[in-house]
Amino acid sequence: MHNPDPLLQHLIEQQWPTAQAGGHFFALPGLSGNSIHVQTEQGELLARRAPLQPIPFVDRQREFRVLHKMRDAPLGPVPVRWHQPWLLQSWLGGTVLTPEQFNQQQVAVLALLQRLHQQPLTGYRLRLTPLLQRYWQLCQQRHWRWQQRLQRLLKQGEPKPLRLAPVHMDIHAGNLIATPHGLRLIDWEYAADGDVALELAALCAVDGEHESDWIAGYAQQNQLDEKVLTRQMRRWQPWLQLLMASWYQLRAEQSQDPTLQQLARSSWQDL
Repeated sequence: MHNPDPLLQHLIEQQWPTAQAGGHFFALPGLSGNSIHVQTEQGELLARRAPLQPIPFVDRQREFRVLHKMRDAPLGPVPVRWHQPWLLQSWLGGTVLTPEQFNQQQVAVLALLQRLHQQPLTGYRLRLTPLLQRYWQLCQQRHWRWQQRLQRLLKQGEPKPLRLAPVHMDIHAGNLIATPHGLRLIDWEYAADGDVALELAALCAVDGEHESDWIAGYAQQNQLDEKVLTRQMRRWQPWLQLLMASWYQLRAEQSQDPTLQQLARSSWQDL
């Protein structure tokens, strides 16, 4: 594809002054979209555009700053430049994990997760209460059961964190790259400071078949009581279920994508 945005070209030329306008640009698949693989003679980059329609909590400037704090870990791509609406970061060469590989490499995934959770706090706190309220405001189609569930959770209040740490909040096979230097995480748009039990609950929501293995492995690796960790995850699960259903609902309305519409319907049925 041709570069669709002169602002992106300007950002690339700031990074590489000798870069020519004739670079190659490849749109990447993904539920959020707006990511472009940039290839020039000077090297490769990933360009992530701010969403064209609002998605609660997604902020490329925060994403840039979080990645900048993590740059020496190493955990994911290195941030290069940010200027509204584009975030430029290093291109991670490697292979995206399959769901089977994700489970097979559980020890390596847990080691990566442990390294992330041992990093200093980012200064951006993830709070689900205002996040859920914002989804309710933005969605056009609302059901009284949704309102009922939301009000019940708000009345309960969010669980107090078992352990506060930087969290990625979107860990699944498609966001893990096997590189020559080991596993790396991509798509940091929801990363912030949150409860490690919430992170693990989100991971198990996409790989529930192996939940007990993930819990046992994480608890052992991080010197946590397995039962305490499990109880805390259970406290977060209603919040997480409503968050996922709300995300699918909003993105389905914004994109009119049939896959997202089906995921939204399934999520509400699960609730």
